[in-house]
Amino acid sequence: MVLVTTETITGKNLEMLGVVIGSSIQTVHAGKDIMNSFKTLVGGELTSYNEMMDNARKLATQRMIKQAEAVGADAIVAVRYSSSAVAAGAAEIMAFGTAVKYI
Repeated sequence: MVLVTTETITGKNLEMLGVVIGSSIQTVHAGKDIMNSFKTLVGGELTSYNEMMDNARKLATQRMIKQAEAVGADAIVAVRYSSSAVAAGAAEIMAFGTAVKYI
């Protein structure tokens, strides 16, 4: 599956199939959340949160691709990501774009 952030794919004529979306809500282990709270006192990278967000982004992307494959898409254009906090230490990542078929 081809994923691009542009609205077109050079050299391809596209039939728009519709919006596809994937999302994932992730949280870190309570112990890691407490350790990250201490880390904010001294500064530095919160690696467990980075890992959480990477996992959420990958899962959201996979879910978006699965939805595109279900409608017979060859690619997804205009791919975007958004994130939001849904609870203390938990975040949602949403991947979305337009499923297209080559014509």
